[in-house]
Amino acid sequence: MKDKGLLIVISGPSGAGKGTVVSRVISANEKFKFSVSVTTRAPREGEVDGVNYYFKSMSEFEHMIHNKELLEYMDVYGNFYGTNKFFVEDMLNNGYDVVLEIDTKGAFAVKKIMPEAVMIFITPESFDVLSERLVGRATDSPEQLKRRLGESVSELKLAAKYDYIVVNDVLDTCVNQVSNIICSEHHRSKRCLDIIDNFSK
Repeated sequence: MKDKGLLIVISGPSGAGKGTVVSRVISANEKFKFSVSVTTRAPREGEVDGVNYYFKSMSEFEHMIHNKELLEYMDVYGNFYGTNKFFVEDMLNNGYDVVLEIDTKGAFAVKKIMPEAVMIFITPESFDVLSERLVGRATDSPEQLKRRLGESVSELKLAAKYDYIVVNDVLDTCVNQVSNIICSEHHRSKRCLDIIDNFSK
């Protein structure tokens, strides 16, 4: 019988670099699986269905909600985003660690349903660095940038509710720290009691 995998939930403000961290963590271990989110928004240039997101029509998304196919879902400025429940459950039951990269609202929704989820919050070392990264992207209007910074402050206030906070100042260090957290979680005593039980037989 395979040991059940861990559900790893990673969040952080825009500009924290969490996407890059998640990509590096997953590519380093074949036992990690990334849960690709489902969304109703239109694909952006260069995005691939099934890689960046699963792009669905609103009616298709509503069908998934009706059939309880989503672990969580959120309306973000008129576009819906969700996590495929069946994919997550199947991968976990087959011994894979599943990594979700979702916002704080989605993260707490998942934690409520699956309290065993390991919650990791990725943050830059300072607000100034966060601002510089967002400005450096040059993809947002001044109004959008102001909104993103406001959202970042709100998300950062919720970081204390996560199991771990990791600062992404040096990428390699951050990736190693996240990988080490996942490894350590596998060795928590509550997940290894079957090893001890073997000695009593």
